[in-house]
Amino acid sequence: MTTTNSTSDVSSAYLTSLQKQTSKTDSSTGAAGSALGKDAFLQLLVTQMKNQNPLDPQENGEFVAQLAQFSSLESMQSLNDSVTYIAAGLQSSQALQASSLVGRNVIVQTDKAVVDTSKDMKGTVNLTSSSTATSVGIYDKDDKLVRTLDLGTQKAGKIDFTWDGLNDDGEAAPAGTYTFKATASIDGTATAMTTNLPASVTSVTMGTNGSEMTLNLAGLGSVALSKIQSIGI
Repeated sequence: MTTTNSTSDVSSAYLTSLQKQTSKTDSSTGAAGSALGKDAFLQLLVTQMKNQNPLDPQENGEFVAQLAQFSSLESMQSLNDSVTYIAAGLQSSQALQASSLVGRNVIVQTDKAVVDTSKDMKGTVNLTSSSTATSVGIYDKDDKLVRTLDLGTQKAGKIDFTWDGLNDDGEAAPAGTYTFKATASIDGTATAMTTNLPASVTSVTMGTNGSEMTLNLAGLGSVALSKIQSIGI
């Protein structure tokens, strides 16, 4: 008398066959497959049902467990597809935003700025505590002091200042890159403060593999988009 193969034996043999099929190299991508797809899974499930030992049928709960597992995997795949779609949308939005920034001025925390001395340049001092004597020294590319702006007594916060492009002798300074050194007298001690200065965006570098987009600023190099204080016209 011929005996019926057990479900596990048939399933194992069929699963091995399916795995061989799915592990074949994809002609379009050149990559080997590694996942058991939905259709293959359903074929395996049907094969299990067809080849059950009638004297020892598989419990309904086992089939339900397999279907539940498959449903869970399919949901995870759908979630992965959704995340991929959202990521692509964000990248497109970032690219659109990047194109609109080229040629515009931004405010960034730095001590250097490319200045057109034919017009006023505005900046701010990031004052951490109240100061009895606040000043901004402006130095040229040779680190020579060109102008000192006296801001006097100030409370903590962002302190605005304006440079009209003139040196301490009242003469127009040449256009170029200048360094701004802010100093505050806090509890009688001269303390260096940071400054926020304008810069022009010359180009944008898109982030790769989830990294942040960076702006390439004239005379300053690259800076992360998150470091930008504000965007001007």
